[in-house]
Amino acid sequence: MNTSQEFPPFDVLLPDLNQFILDLVEEYKAEKIKSWDDLEKKVNAFFTPEKMDQTDAIVPHWRKMASYADGLTLVHVMCVFMGLYMLPEFLGMSEHQQGLTKWIILLHDVEKEPRAGKRDHPHAFRSAAGAAQTLPKLGFPTTTEHVLLINEWSEFTRSAVTLPDNSSDYVQDNRKLPQILDGIQRMFGHSTPATLIIKTILFHLSVDMDFWPPPAPLTNDEMKRYIDRELTPLLRVMHLADGDGWLMFDPENRERGRMDTLGVFEMVERLI
Repeated sequence: MNTSQEFPPFDVLLPDLNQFILDLVEEYKAEKIKSWDDLEKKVNAFFTPEKMDQTDAIVPHWRKMASYADGLTLVHVMCVFMGLYMLPEFLGMSEHQQGLTKWIILLHDVEKEPRAGKRDHPHAFRSAAGAAQTLPKLGFPTTTEHVLLINEWSEFTRSAVTLPDNSSDYVQDNRKLPQILDGIQRMFGHSTPATLIIKTILFHLSVDMDFWPPPAPLTNDEMKRYIDRELTPLLRVMHLADGDGWLMFDPENRERGRMDTLGVFEMVERLI
C-alpha cells in the first residue's frame, strides 16, 4: 500500500466517540431514541467537561462549535454520524472510503458559528481551513510545502466570502476556488486522504439541491472543473448523512430529502 494513502483511523483516535455513536444507532433502531430531545439528553450526558476537554485537544474548535445555539450543532453532528452509520451507501463503501467519511463528518461543521436570525453560509470554507490545520497534527501526511503555505492559505480560505446583492448574509466566494484548491494540492498532494477530506468539507454546501438549496452553488462548468469521480461518492454520502442529521425524526421529509440527493448526484455523475 502506498504510504501516502495511509491515515490515522477515526475509531482508534476517538474510540469512545465511535462506540457512543454505535450505541446511539442501536438505541435508535430499538426505538429508545424517538425524538431530538431524547438524543440531546444522550449527547449532553456523554460530553462531560472531561470528555469535552479530551475531544477539543484532538479536534481544535470542538468546544467552541459545541457551545453554539445551546449545543444544537453538536447534537446535529452526532445525528449526522448516526445517519452515516446506517446509510446503505456508506455500508457499501470500501473500508478506505468509510474511514475518510468519518473524518469528514467529524470536521464538516467544526467552525460553524450560528448567529441569531441568520445562517452561517460560509462555514464550509472555514471548516475546510480548520481541517487543513488539524489533520497533520493527527498524523495525516503532508508535503514539504504545508508548513510554508498553511497560515496564509487558511487566512485566504476563511476570508473567501462575498455579499450578494440585496442580501445581508455573506456567502462563500466561489471565484476564489482555483487558488484554494491549488493550495490544498500543494500542501497535501493529489487525491490523498487529507485532500479528499478537505475538499469534501469545502464543497459540502456547493451542490445545488431542490430540498436543501445552498446559497452559492457551483455552476455546471464549475462542477465539471472541481468535482471528480473520487470525490463524488464522498460528497454523496456527506449530503445524505447531513440531511439525516436534521430529519432523523421526520421520516416523510427524510425520505424526500434522500430521493432529491440521490437524483442530484446521478446528474453529477453524468456531468463529470
